[in-house]
Amino acid sequence: MTTDLTPPTKPTLGTCYYPEQWPKEQWQNDAHQMVELGLTWVRIAEFSWGVLEPTPGELCWQWLDEAIDVLGQAGLKVVLGTPSAAPPRWMLDKWPDMLATDNSGDARKFGSRRHYCFSHLGYREESVRMAELMAKRYGNNPYVQAWQVDNEYGCHDTTYSYSDAAKRGFRVWLQQYYANIDVLNEAWGNVFWSMQYNNFEQIELPNATVTEANPAHHMAYRRFSSDQVCDFNLAQVEAIKTFSKAPVSHNFMGRITDFDHAAMAQNLDFVTWDSYPLGFLEDRVNATSEHQRQYDRQGDPDFQAFHHDLYRGLGNGRWWVMEQQPGPVNWAPYNPAPLAGMVRLWSWEALAHGAEAVCYFRWRQAPFAQEQMHSGLLRPDSSLAPCYAEIRQLAQEIEHFPISKCKADIALVFDYTAQWAWEIQPHAANTSYFDLVFDCYKALRKQGLSVDVLPPSALETQKVCDQYKVLWAPGLMHMTKRLKDILIHAKGHVVWGPRSAAKTKNMAIPVPLPPNIDSLKVTVQSCESLRPDRPIALHQGGCVINYRELLDTNANVIEQTMDGEPVLVQQDKQLYLAAWLDQTGWQRVVKSVCGMAHVPTLEMPDGVRCRNTGTHLFWFNYDNKPHQVSEQLLEPGGVLIQ
Repeated sequence: MTTDLTPPTKPTLGTCYYPEQWPKEQWQNDAHQMVELGLTWVRIAEFSWGVLEPTPGELCWQWLDEAIDVLGQAGLKVVLGTPSAAPPRWMLDKWPDMLATDNSGDARKFGSRRHYCFSHLGYREESVRMAELMAKRYGNNPYVQAWQVDNEYGCHDTTYSYSDAAKRGFRVWLQQYYANIDVLNEAWGNVFWSMQYNNFEQIELPNATVTEANPAHHMAYRRFSSDQVCDFNLAQVEAIKTFSKAPVSHNFMGRITDFDHAAMAQNLDFVTWDSYPLGFLEDRVNATSEHQRQYDRQGDPDFQAFHHDLYRGLGNGRWWVMEQQPGPVNWAPYNPAPLAGMVRLWSWEALAHGAEAVCYFRWRQAPFAQEQMHSGLLRPDSSLAPCYAEIRQLAQEIEHFPISKCKADIALVFDYTAQWAWEIQPHAANTSYFDLVFDCYKALRKQGLSVDVLPPSALETQKVCDQYKVLWAPGLMHMTKRLKDILIHAKGHVVWGPRSAAKTKNMAIPVPLPPNIDSLKVTVQSCESLRPDRPIALHQGGCVINYRELLDTNANVIEQTMDGEPVLVQQDKQLYLAAWLDQTGWQRVVKSVCGMAHVPTLEMPDGVRCRNTGTHLFWFNYDNKPHQVSEQLLEPGGVLIQ
């Protein structure tokens, strides 16, 4: 663990509150109770457009003025959300073509949220107008200490739209990206299947084709769609910053990879994400049923931590949890209650990973509409929910416990464009780049290691790269020459592959053949994907699963299959991993490489994880039974701080 510590900062807690959903007579009592509990922040208004502007041009600010005043005078800091995630019904009358369209060409209907198309310029202007009006009114309000733009971009599969607005925007984007149609035809390889275009107006969106669309077409559409989300967000950020000096953020979600979060974060002052450990276990972890049973009331031991490290690695490193699960949710296939102590554990884990604040969703459980089965800190009748006591305990604990942050010895690269490339050409059913990187992360955590998860943009200088003793870069399907050169010249050990540098930016196989790393004599001769019931045994134990490459190499062989095919090879500090491994294989590779780099490892008991902040070592027990760690007994849901 490196020693360049940031100054200790006092962490804070908060909640999400909807004053428009409760009688005004209740606001003051709620605010005082929040402060008494130990909360500092309260996020409001991100779904309030229909109340703020019930008809076009009829602006109703008084209720929000009063709510901000009540909360602020009680001693709370307000995070004010722009309401573009839930446009009111009259907006659809004004802009009937604003709806996003799904892959089948059907419009997403009104009656829920996130039903707009990012490419619709009319709706974008409406969203900027509202953000500007709010910033003009509250930009200098002393109680408004931060802003949130929109809410959970990409949630409910809403990044990709196949509307006419998206088609028009895509054609403009293509013309700017490729300059002329001949360049596009050459880049996409459109000589294949007679796919040549005569002009940009002929190009459709890559849906509803007879068989799969050209992978280059898909990749261009995904880059375009990501740019649309980022542009939509930036337009509101700029409107707010014209009138307010308060920091601006957006709340990302777990395992939403349809747009480039790192690109968006460049225009945010800090980032936040919404952590729902039990909902994600059922809905997004891609775990076995046995694993889900074992952790059904605790959540996956690594999924939240991965996102903490992922979002800490974006932008300037400032991040929060904007929505922390406080009890059963309403949206997963199954929604159990957390094990006693887990809300406190989840919160401490976020703080140990560098969160400046943890906010709970929501203050009071709603007795109506879609989320009435989603628990809060209070029940609908204002009685205390089980998590309330845990949050009170946490608030008392952090009062005199500042958190330091330092860089880890280990970096793990995560690239959103690599995720798109794997989705476009997975080569094996039910596999993804996210799962490959997450498998690597789990193995690192199981060996007691703290990890910095970084986007490629964070490694654009050799100085940053050289701070790490080991850099893991699995599955980076396309790599810029600059990134490749920086990794080649890294001072620490670098682990590449599988599928590293396997595609050009237009999804073609490059020549010379991949990975084409000057300092590592490795060439991928062929590749194959594996059936789930046909793993390939490794010589030292464990298996190759999902995917492997056959290599032509004279590098030193560290791992091989039982039939003698190299799996992990090494030349000096450069290593290439030619396969996706099961956890037994990953564990051994992690221990081996960390041993080469003189990074100590410590194999964790099942469900136990640790986090080193440079000044303290945190232990977390996700298991449903106690474990002995560091000469102390750690109960289920327990946190030990040393």
